[in-house]
Amino acid sequence: MPKSRVRKKKVYTAPPELRPQSKRAENQPSPTWVPVTAVVLIVVGIGWLVSFYLTQGAFPVESWEYWNLAVGFAALVASLLVLSRWR
Repeated sequence: MPKSRVRKKKVYTAPPELRPQSKRAENQPSPTWVPVTAVVLIVVGIGWLVSFYLTQGAFPVESWEYWNLAVGFAALVASLLVLSRWR
């Protein structure tokens, strides 16, 4: 049986109006303050929670009672939000 010819496909090129436009601002790395801010928020959040537990609620702000936990975890969540912008 004779072997069939292999047909070469043409390479598809999108029309110019459908090609993705490269935006230089999106491709650039993030500024230095982004990871620095995230690390500071992580350290502050963990430090706040640890100091609250080690002092049995007497420090950082005694009158806030268990809202100190919310402050510590809010700092950690804020660091996650900042890190989501890191490129």
